[in-house]
Amino acid sequence: MTEYTRSEIIEKAKDIAQMIATTDEVDFFKQAEEKINKNEKVQKIIAQIKLYQKESVNLQHFQKHEALKKNEAKLDELMKELDSIPIVQEFKQSQEDVNDLLQLISTTISNKVTDEIIQSTGGDQLEGKTGSGLNAGNPLGCK
Repeated sequence: MTEYTRSEIIEKAKDIAQMIATTDEVDFFKQAEEKINKNEKVQKIIAQIKLYQKESVNLQHFQKHEALKKNEAKLDELMKELDSIPIVQEFKQSQEDVNDLLQLISTTISNKVTDEIIQSTGGDQLEGKTGSGLNAGNPLGCK
């Protein structure tokens, strides 16, 4: 089995990151983000949301509970309006797709590392135990 240094692994990770950056999922995300940034209606609603969020922080700080409830209701209304816009839905879906891809890659790496550890220690992959884990109940390894 080939041994790699930390810096070699980091370089491979950078290569993988470059590959990910050129996937259809990331391309679609970039396009959706650009549409959102250019859409005046979306930008106007986002600006309003930011203002209401700042106001909520102030109202909470000064314990203005009734005003805070009204402010939070307006925020919910604005969020629903924003979420109902098709390009926002596209953008959120593209975020999910990219996150799913990253999660799949992370899980694949994690599973492969675990499998390699189990295999290299003479363990049992079906039980998910390393060689030392199999012999834990029998310190001498005798059967």
